[in-house]
Amino acid sequence: MTGRISRRLLLAGLAASSVVAARAQDHGGHSPSPAARPPQDPLATQFGGPFSLTDHSGKRVTEADFRGRFMLVYFGFTRCTDTCPVDLPIIAHALDALGPLAAKVAPLFISVDPVNDSPAAMAVYVANFHPRLVGLSGNEAELAAVARAYKVHRRKLTQAHHGHGEYTIDHGSLTYLMGPDGRFLTLLPHNSGAERMAGVLRKYIS
Repeated sequence: MTGRISRRLLLAGLAASSVVAARAQDHGGHSPSPAARPPQDPLATQFGGPFSLTDHSGKRVTEADFRGRFMLVYFGFTRCTDTCPVDLPIIAHALDALGPLAAKVAPLFISVDPVNDSPAAMAVYVANFHPRLVGLSGNEAELAAVARAYKVHRRKLTQAHHGHGEYTIDHGSLTYLMGPDGRFLTLLPHNSGAERMAGVLRKYIS
């Protein structure tokens, strides 16, 4: 389920992009001088940051392990029944559409459910989508920290009618594209489509 916070962030990004375009027009269609040039993306410092998690093979990894590649980051959980089964196949098809360029992308699926998403559970789950998809999990403190860094909405919802202790998680469903240096590049909304995602990736990779 797409969180209200994630939608507001996406709208903010679109609005910011419009401001940058308007400034360019004010300069007669030419870029301002380097001293006056605004940041490439006003949201570039708003998303991402250090993390220390466990991948689906049981290995501890940090964001530094993916330096030199574009990180395609998606948050979800293995028991998700709505957004994850839609967006993860899109990521998989987009990677296939890239062909050899896909080697420059590290697709990351970061759990929002520390209780159920062990490395073993993540390994089974990500294998359903793409052989290069990396599942990352951790304890509550570790996942809360990476969710804060990426401004990801996550909220546990109890399901009393399904039995004691049953719950689902309402979480943001944006896909984040981070550059080889780890800095934020752009957002892709829920259900973007594989062709659109592949096109965005090509633009940045090439």
